[in-house]
Amino acid sequence: MYAMNVNIAQTLMVLGMLFLAGLAADEIGRRTHLPRVTLLLSCGVLAGSAGLNLIPAAVQDWYEFLSAMALTMVAFLLGGGLTAAQITSNGRAIIRVSIAIVLTTVFCVAGGLWLIGIAPTLALSAGAIACATDPASTQDTIAQSGAKGRFPDTLRGIVAIDDAWGMIVFSLAVVVAEALQAGNVELAVLQDAAKEIGGALALGLVIGLPAATLTGRVRKGEPLQSEALGLVFLTAGVSMWLGVSFLLTGMVVGAVVANRAKHHDYAFHEIEHIQWPFMILFFILAGASLNLSHLAGIGWIGAGYVVLRILSRAIGGMIGGAWAGIPRWQRPWFGLALLPQAGVAVGMALVAAQKFPEHAETLLALVIGTTVLFELIGPLSTMIALRQVAHKLDGHT
Repeated sequence: MYAMNVNIAQTLMVLGMLFLAGLAADEIGRRTHLPRVTLLLSCGVLAGSAGLNLIPAAVQDWYEFLSAMALTMVAFLLGGGLTAAQITSNGRAIIRVSIAIVLTTVFCVAGGLWLIGIAPTLALSAGAIACATDPASTQDTIAQSGAKGRFPDTLRGIVAIDDAWGMIVFSLAVVVAEALQAGNVELAVLQDAAKEIGGALALGLVIGLPAATLTGRVRKGEPLQSEALGLVFLTAGVSMWLGVSFLLTGMVVGAVVANRAKHHDYAFHEIEHIQWPFMILFFILAGASLNLSHLAGIGWIGAGYVVLRILSRAIGGMIGGAWAGIPRWQRPWFGLALLPQAGVAVGMALVAAQKFPEHAETLLALVIGTTVLFELIGPLSTMIALRQVAHKLDGHT
């Protein structure tokens, strides 16, 4: 009994310290404009086995559970942004530019890594993860710049839906990568795609349609916190039990509720409230799981990923801009304004690492290491893009 009490006490103390570390990272980030994701990952590295080894195994064992909960909440919020009104108001330019950037990124990064000798499964996973952005960082930079006009408005719309397209592409890429690994590409792709994508869509409708009708009835206007938690846990649990993508299922449920629940003022207010504590533990434990020897070893793979992602974003922005009829001189700046990369990328890396354990260490080291880099250089790139467009607009007036 005494030993059990000691273990419980140790776990509670560590959790308390991790939450306080998250609070400190949040405040430091607000005051210094350092990305809080980078600070949380750094806290995890310091507290984990690569640093002071302060996190007991009992807490580390929660990593998979916490990541599933945190990412399902992210998926709900992304799906909640895919309302008919939102997409219609965002307009043709936002849809076309975002789709072009996502598709160009996955093909260029995956293809480029494969050409330099990376295993196809790892290259495809990394290419899909490269599609993810950091909407919060981009939105903060736009607000800080004070930029007005079509370019920043289009940029806001792109980051609002960019990760949703990225998550869909990632789910498809994982299916293809599993097929490549199995060596039976044609049959495996069809079977697994039907299960992974079709199953997630069907399950999302099965959960989302009654949720849209039943939630938000106890308190008029929005679901209670218990309703929000129940919906998130149910969606993640049933998805994992059936072996379909909990990311896609969460997105579908979120989109269905947002579009069908006309009696809601805002369906996901409570999810936003409870999301951050899960994200704190998720990022810290992600950093704690990082093996620094693998981080040092990604070298040229990491360099290739960074260069390919920057180039593909710029090229995708130009293609999407041309498709949407945006002035030629603005097109290259869209991709360069969308370099920040944060939590969704780390979450995708965790899912891919579970699917392909032979590449887990390399993939996590690659994504966490480059996420820190893109969180540092991304906001600067966004600011430069906004200022360049504003400067040229002044010259055109």
